[in-house]
Amino acid sequence: MKNSYRKYLLVFEQDKEWGFYVNDLGSTKIDKGEVYPSQGHPGNYMFTWDEGRTLNEFHLVLVTDGEGIFESKESGVKKIGAGDGFLLFPGVWHRYKPLKKSGWTERWIGFSGKIAKQFITNGFFNAQNPLIKKCNTTVILNHFDALYTLFDNEPFGYQRLGSGICIQLMAELYNIQQSSHNNDHLNSLISNAKHLMYKNINGHIDLKRMASELGVSYSKFRLDFKKQTGISPLQYHLSIKIEKSKDLLLSTHKTQKEIAFILGFESDYYFNRVFKQKMGITPKQFRKTKILKP
Repeated sequence: MKNSYRKYLLVFEQDKEWGFYVNDLGSTKIDKGEVYPSQGHPGNYMFTWDEGRTLNEFHLVLVTDGEGIFESKESGVKKIGAGDGFLLFPGVWHRYKPLKKSGWTERWIGFSGKIAKQFITNGFFNAQNPLIKKCNTTVILNHFDALYTLFDNEPFGYQRLGSGICIQLMAELYNIQQSSHNNDHLNSLISNAKHLMYKNINGHIDLKRMASELGVSYSKFRLDFKKQTGISPLQYHLSIKIEKSKDLLLSTHKTQKEIAFILGFESDYYFNRVFKQKMGITPKQFRKTKILKP
């Protein structure tokens, strides 16, 4: 990584129509006692600690070395340590700086677009919790390096390529953020539960008994499972059964009733109902829309 690198991009209408685009990116090493922020940024990006700043775009700032302070109108004051990242949100006042005694090394990227806004509207990130602890993983740093190289060279379609890398970066950050909210035991528990569901894909599974064998109450298990996957344990188990049934419908000549029996559905009628709920069409209609493999 370069000790000091910054690039502010020309963004055209075609870039905006893509739905996600990068406005600026860079890296800076701030030594102990050095004035912050350093000079050379465009006027709307400069700020002082006393006045702070409000941007009309998203920013991700990653501190790889040193420590400092972050404050926003929505989150209040947060301590920043080496390896921490924080997000800046459009229209939200904020300010941040390294401690004089330590300085810091920062990487940042600014981005905008309809897809970026969906991160907030769909609840993946919010201004009340902008801090992502210990996110300076090798994958995250590699994404930053790839973006620096791409925007340094500006090959054909670099904005579209950069948007893809940046979305991968945000996906990694979201996963890190979610993992930090769950301990290793919980992650292992949900992973084991999924394994048992796949192992019992062809039969009925007693989810309450499974939760008990995993050492938790069913209510807590259901809550934690839904928090990690977005759906309940029952719906997850039914979903993987339906995925298996789609393969059987397309790759075999087995009847709908036979497939329902193979996958442990209590009846052909129940299988038909669940399939239609999840796919929007019946198993028979699904098979007709595809070419049956020999």
